[in-house]
Amino acid sequence: MNRPWWVDAVVYQVYLRSFCDADGDGVGDLAGLRARFSHLVELGVDALWLNPCYASPQRDHGYDIADYFAVDPQYGSVDDIAALVQDAHAAGLRVLMDMVANHCSDQHPWFVEALAAPAGSPARDRFLFRDGTGPDGKLPPNNWGSVFGGPAWTRAREATGEPGQWYLHSFDSSQPDLNWRNPEVREYFEDVLRFWFDLGVDGFRIDVAQGMVVASDLPDLTAEHRGVAGGHPMWDQPEVHEIYRGWRRVGDSYGEERYFVGEIWVQGADRLRSYLAPDELHQAFHFDLLVQPWHAARIREAIDNGLRTSLVSGRPTAWALNNHDVHRVVTRYGQEQDLTRPDPDDLLAAARRTGPVDLELGRARARAAAMLLLALPGSVFVYQGEELGLAEDFSLPDHARQDPIWLRSAGAQLGRDGCRVPLPWAADAPSFGFSLRPGSEPWLPMPADFADAAVDRQEQDPDSFLTLYRTLLGLRRSLFDADDPLEWLVGPSPDVLALRRGSGLCVLNFGSVPVSLSEQAADAVVARSRPGVDPTIPQDSAAWIDADRVPGALERHLWTSASVQGAPTRL
Repeated sequence: MNRPWWVDAVVYQVYLRSFCDADGDGVGDLAGLRARFSHLVELGVDALWLNPCYASPQRDHGYDIADYFAVDPQYGSVDDIAALVQDAHAAGLRVLMDMVANHCSDQHPWFVEALAAPAGSPARDRFLFRDGTGPDGKLPPNNWGSVFGGPAWTRAREATGEPGQWYLHSFDSSQPDLNWRNPEVREYFEDVLRFWFDLGVDGFRIDVAQGMVVASDLPDLTAEHRGVAGGHPMWDQPEVHEIYRGWRRVGDSYGEERYFVGEIWVQGADRLRSYLAPDELHQAFHFDLLVQPWHAARIREAIDNGLRTSLVSGRPTAWALNNHDVHRVVTRYGQEQDLTRPDPDDLLAAARRTGPVDLELGRARARAAAMLLLALPGSVFVYQGEELGLAEDFSLPDHARQDPIWLRSAGAQLGRDGCRVPLPWAADAPSFGFSLRPGSEPWLPMPADFADAAVDRQEQDPDSFLTLYRTLLGLRRSLFDADDPLEWLVGPSPDVLALRRGSGLCVLNFGSVPVSLSEQAADAVVARSRPGVDPTIPQDSAAWIDADRVPGALERHLWTSASVQGAPTRL
């Protein structure tokens, strides 16, 4: 059956400045990505997503864009993007770029012009400039807070040097929000999409896709807004959907293969589904799974929620356990698990917890989680370094940290630098092979234990994270066809999740008692998260089983540890 490429794709997220440095300046670049491109091919992914590499002052490492039609010189050039697209397409991979349209950089020509223009001018109308409140306008227009900490408003100085109007920035003060009620803004970004589609890019991941439009009357945020789906005046306003209908028209004009996936943090499945209308986005990340603790019932509940959204919307789910904004999976699952429900107004906090980490435990769980993730129907996004089992680096010295979250919180929050440390390629090379030429130190220091995680060592280890990922990606489509629905099988205990799709069966044991497989089922195991040939599935481990090799009714011929009653459930 012909189906869109993205329906069951595995997408590898490239945080470019930390992937590979070709010129020795300590910052990853497009030439480095192309030099290490075989890593993606050998891993077996279907596409790559590039974090922003547009021209930028790098206050938020690319999420503050000064020129949407250019590549930042430290990364390369537009020609390098074109060459990367050629490389990828020749290898059968797609290329997604990151679209940051909620805000731009304060060095974008539009904002420079706006600062020099008077209040009420067309230049200022591209942004959200407002008069202040209180005596002489000394107070912000309202009480909104920035996602990165502190107020969401900064007071500009007029051309005369006097304090003037305030401008809105949902994130850092160097990232002024755009006014999407201005038609000029909409036309500009549709031109941006066309520019990159003309270059051959296959689609876009949309940053803070529920943003873009704020409540027109700019009301103060009150306690009544908390926990109310669609009630926050800074996010998820109705007008945002017309933006995506326009973008979809642009993408569809290039053919059905062009693709949009949204980073959307909203409350409730109904709010998320509204972005997946037939003429809007193709997919949205289902972040409910990402923020859950290591707990069988909670993880199953999150998966069921994602599948229900998919059934209603008709769009396959986009799954992820990690990205450049949250702590790495090994670390999160190696911490003491917090079973309280995540704060609906700050879901990310659940994935950025600090505290002691049992790395051995975290690695075991991360390997099992990868098996579960890759068994799910829909597309899967894997953040670079997860295939190496990297942990969050909490040891970064204060002076090395660069994340605006760290800076704006005066160190109260560690921010996201710890998951952005450069990748280790060669255990015995300077900077672990991150820089292909001798030169500057990496932009973030790399911990000594990265030697053990280096690609060249893992390639020689049949039990490594990298070997496991390559094995799973090689098996995934032969076992779990995109058209197969998910069935939950009844396990020997509530701590065991067992799901089947087609001929593939994934069993994950969260409990303390090993799961004993029948002799036939043990013989049909094709992959294990924990190395060995043990006929059991130990605690915090998972296995993939070729169900076609297990005779009879699967739910009656799988286990030997318990008698199981009941029928499978289908979603």
